[in-house]
Amino acid sequence: MYDDFAGVYDTLMDDYDYDAWSAYYLSLIGETLGKLPARAAECACGTGSLTVRLAKAGLNIIGVDLSAAMLRRAEEKARHWGVNAAFVRQDMKKLELPRRVGAVLATCDGVNYLTTPKDVQTFFAAAYRQLLPGGVLCFDCSSRHKLETMMGDAFFGEERDGMAVLWQNSLNQESHVLTMDVTFFVREDDGRYRRFREQHHQRAHASEEILLWLKDAGFIDVRAYGEMRKDAPKEEDIRIHYIARKPDEQSFEL
Repeated sequence: MYDDFAGVYDTLMDDYDYDAWSAYYLSLIGETLGKLPARAAECACGTGSLTVRLAKAGLNIIGVDLSAAMLRRAEEKARHWGVNAAFVRQDMKKLELPRRVGAVLATCDGVNYLTTPKDVQTFFAAAYRQLLPGGVLCFDCSSRHKLETMMGDAFFGEERDGMAVLWQNSLNQESHVLTMDVTFFVREDDGRYRRFREQHHQRAHASEEILLWLKDAGFIDVRAYGEMRKDAPKEEDIRIHYIARKPDEQSFEL
């Protein structure tokens, strides 16, 4: 999974403002901690578009992803940007870092790809263990409104330069899991089109669930924000941002 997808991922995501996204997360983390941490980890980092920007801002960061193909792209991107960022192939539910960090991030639907409540709770517990006392977990989720109301049981088609995408969704209303069958047609150098198919699964987590699971994991100062804002989520928001803090101990170094 993701071997072919890694080659087209950045093209599909070319309308995302990663500069604004990284600035937003740096602001959230800095305001919560009073400063930026020295060390951080980004789970489900994909091709590293956000990772390299966080590294450029001065974070000593490790990017974690389950896809080796995505990580190869991320390493190439880090070299192109001239930043020091380490990349590790790892399941985010089993997050294990060489040293504890001041911030753990999971962006761009990483938590939505955890498709059971147990998986999400397992990730929260793993992130908690890898954080220094006082450190923060910061992530986003596509909202239930987006995945169920806007995308559930829908068909989408899109054409980009040298690529076409056909996207059929199917929603399981009981489990809140959206299955996305995506077919890609990618133009090769000789002008012919190569076809490949991906199937993705995302769960439409309710914000109330996420907040409860974070508190159950031991986090405090748990907050949810609307998309790229610092106020409460609204019903029509398509993305919700969360930040939660691990309790302090007497002395620690972020």
